[in-house]
Amino acid sequence: MKNYLNFENEIKNIETELDKLKDPYNNEGISTVNTGKIDKLQSDLDKKLKDIYSKLDPWQTTLVARHEDRPKSKFFIDNLFDNFFPLSGDRLFGEDKSSIAGLANFEGHSVMVIGQEKGDDLNSRIERNFGMMKPEGYRKSIRLMKIADKFGLPVIMLIDTPGAYPGVGAEERGQAEAIAKSIECSLSLGVPTISIIIGEGGSGGAIALASSNKILMFENAIYSVISPEGCASILWRDPKKTLEAATAMKLTSKDLLELKIVDEIILEPNGGAHRDREIILLNIKNSLKKNLVELTAMSRKDVIEHRKNKFLNIGREKSLSNDLLSSDKLFISGADNLFGVKNKIGKKKTYIFITVITIILLFLVFYKQ
Repeated sequence: MKNYLNFENEIKNIETELDKLKDPYNNEGISTVNTGKIDKLQSDLDKKLKDIYSKLDPWQTTLVARHEDRPKSKFFIDNLFDNFFPLSGDRLFGEDKSSIAGLANFEGHSVMVIGQEKGDDLNSRIERNFGMMKPEGYRKSIRLMKIADKFGLPVIMLIDTPGAYPGVGAEERGQAEAIAKSIECSLSLGVPTISIIIGEGGSGGAIALASSNKILMFENAIYSVISPEGCASILWRDPKKTLEAATAMKLTSKDLLELKIVDEIILEPNGGAHRDREIILLNIKNSLKKNLVELTAMSRKDVIEHRKNKFLNIGREKSLSNDLLSSDKLFISGADNLFGVKNKIGKKKTYIFITVITIILLFLVFYKQ
């Protein structure tokens, strides 16, 4: 059974009619396949998908990124990589099943793969904690990143999480420290690192695995410091203002590419990645191959320098203005304003003096009465 989003009603109607025409013997009164009508409806469906998905607003994009049928990390690990060998545990507390990680081969390269996994059905989602990693998940990632660094293996990270798990147990075991250490470890690696945001890239839970040389992002994925619902609740005290929040946060792939927070957009088929998994597999494979060739040609020193410069340059070109908030300019601007006021007072000294004396005399007259 297909799942449809609230803005896909027209698509649902066309596909329902298509399914009936493709299986006429299960429909009363129909005994032949009407190929002409099927072709027309298929053409209408393609046009409708293209029209709707070319005009998605940020909140609709968020819904697509969370779609139940969207391919998850496990699907990409199973279909992109050969000889995947899973590795488990953080050697401190336990295993976090919201993270799938291990050694694998990709196009002749030995790599380390780390993926955040949400699960495909209710049982697997509960088991995977809906993709929300706990401290042991991040500490496992740190352990495996260090192994990759030791043996010179590129690290590929698949990001799909609403955020790090905010439960009491996770906080007691040092959630914030684990995320910070994961970011620190990612930035210090001497091997190439590539992060791919395949669905939701939520808050510190995502950036813990997205401090990489290259950040790739699916066309209909999102990447933000907080969910639109959370932002709307904080700013407007109204969780229904999700569209305003999603628009303000600039969480879509186009916005983030323009801001140079992500490096590349991986295109999806019309209607989202879940509508044609073969196309999205081919697109992600080509992108990974191209970026791995570029990064593996660098020396260890160049890889670290590349990553450092990438994050230091974020926001510099799109600042408020050139050095607008520098302390020197703020001081000069404040001093200019102060001296401007002083000069104006000097020019109108007599007028101000007379006005003050007049006010005092009036006050004394009324006070005596």
